[in-house]
Amino acid sequence: MDSEIALDFSPVLKIYKSGRIERLMGETTVPPSSEPQNGVVSKDVLYSPDNNLSVRIYLPEKAAENGEKLPLLVYFHGGGFIIETAFSPTYHSFLTAAVSASDCVAVSVDYRRAPEHPISVPFDDSWTALKWVFTHIAGSGQEDWLDKHADFSKVVLSGDSAGANIVHHMAMRAGKEKLSPDLNDTGISGIILVHPYFWSKQPIDDKDTKDETLRMKVESFWKMANPDSKDGPDDPLLNVVQSESVDLSGLGCGKVLVMVAEKDALARQGWGYAAKLEKSCWKGEVEVLESEGEDHVFHLMKPTCDKAIEAMHKFSAFFKGDK
Repeated sequence: MDSEIALDFSPVLKIYKSGRIERLMGETTVPPSSEPQNGVVSKDVLYSPDNNLSVRIYLPEKAAENGEKLPLLVYFHGGGFIIETAFSPTYHSFLTAAVSASDCVAVSVDYRRAPEHPISVPFDDSWTALKWVFTHIAGSGQEDWLDKHADFSKVVLSGDSAGANIVHHMAMRAGKEKLSPDLNDTGISGIILVHPYFWSKQPIDDKDTKDETLRMKVESFWKMANPDSKDGPDDPLLNVVQSESVDLSGLGCGKVLVMVAEKDALARQGWGYAAKLEKSCWKGEVEVLESEGEDHVFHLMKPTCDKAIEAMHKFSAFFKGDK
C-alpha cells in the first residue's frame, strides 16, 4: 500500500515508505501574463531543455514599448530547497511588485528540488540558469526581452531563505568562474539576501535561539535537502557564518543588502553574515535592514503591511543606488 508514511513534516510535506513525496504547500502555480499586472508583463522561457527547466521573465510594459534598457534582477525562490516554485502565486505576485517598484527586468529561476534532487542539484541548476542569462550579454541570446532590455552593467541577484543561500553561493562561484567570456569582472553588481537560510549546530551568539525543538526542525530540512552531508548543519554550504573554512573575501559583487526579521530564527545568522563580510578582506559595502516584530518571509505572506512596504522600498532603492 502507498499509504504508510515514513516521514511526516506537515504542514509542509509527507514522505511515504514507497518513496512518494506529497508536498502539502507551494505546489499551486499561476501562468505568466501577457496582459500588464501592475504595469508588468511576464512570460516563461526554457533555459535547460535536458531537465525541462524554465525561468519566468518580468518586464515593465513601458520598457517593452520604448526599448528602454533596465537593471537586471535574477531571483531564486525560497522553500528550504524542498517546496515552492518560480511559478507559485506567492512568487509571481512578489516579482511583479518588485519589478514595478524597482523599474527593472527580472528573471525568476526555477530549479529542481530536494529530496528527489538533493543538493548540489539546486545549486547546479541555478548556476546553469545564471550562465544562460549571461548568454544575452552581447544582445544575441535566445530571449528578446533580455537582449533588448537587460542592462548587464547593473545585475543584482536576490532570493529569500534557501534562495538567499543560493544567491550567496552563486556570487562566490562568480568570483572564481566567469559567467561569460565577454565579462571583465564577475558581472554581478550586488546581491540582496532576504532572510537567508544559513545555520550552524551551535547558536551563533547569546541572542540566537536556544529552542532545541525549533533548531531540530530547521536542521531536519537541511538533512532532507542534503542527506549525504557528513557535517549536517555544519556543512559549509549551510554554515557560512561560523565555519572557519568559509572565506567571504572572494564574494563576487560590490555591494550587499541583508534583510532580516526580528522574530525569525535565522535573523542572527543574517547579522552574523554581514559582520563576517565586514571583517573579511572583501572590499564591498554591506548593509542590514531588520524588520522589527516580524517573522520569516513575512513580506510574502502579508505584502501590504507597513514593514513589507518598508522592505520593498529598501529593495527597490538598492537598484537606484539610494540609501
